[in-house]
Amino acid sequence: MNDKPFAPATERNSQPILDVIREEFRDFGSILEIGSGTGQHAVFFAAELVHLTWQCSDVEANHSGIRAWLEDAGLPNTRDPLSLDVLTAELPSGKYDAVFSANTAHIMSFAAVERMFSIVGSVLHDDGVFALYGPYRIGGEFNSASNAAFHRSLRQQDAAMGIRHIEDLDRLAEEGGMYRARLYGMPANNMLVIWLKDTERRTK
Repeated sequence: MNDKPFAPATERNSQPILDVIREEFRDFGSILEIGSGTGQHAVFFAAELVHLTWQCSDVEANHSGIRAWLEDAGLPNTRDPLSLDVLTAELPSGKYDAVFSANTAHIMSFAAVERMFSIVGSVLHDDGVFALYGPYRIGGEFNSASNAAFHRSLRQQDAAMGIRHIEDLDRLAEEGGMYRARLYGMPANNMLVIWLKDTERRTK
């Protein structure tokens, strides 16, 4: 299909992300992607990681584009997108081995980010993984001048958006029974953060 939506950034970051999640998701089967966007990540990762069942999700407005990518790829291990708005979604508990999301936290309101982490903590199995790709601030600092400028541009568009402090996300993760296990540096001053669901650790 020639009318599929296309995000150049997704095209560029797919391989570096794959290099990480190939290892992080090696023992898993069921993956929920929050904010599938165009659908490019879903078909790229599902084609390479054939042991996974990749469940897309997004708001309804993006479903036609996601379906175009899924139908064109014709992969047996992808699923039709779920309708998911993080502010209102209710999903079954403990259904997924891992959750993946890319470039979502900085375009959501912080209330939506809080709700996303709550959803993830609920839907993950114990020992499950949440992999979140995007730009972050660490210790209050941006890791590049370009990310500082990007943050300012986001705030000019909408004061609720912006690059998040990783320490705030760690706190949200902890509230959902998760802790940060690994942090991978990625191209274009982004990072891929891995939080692990560990209920026993939370109760100690």
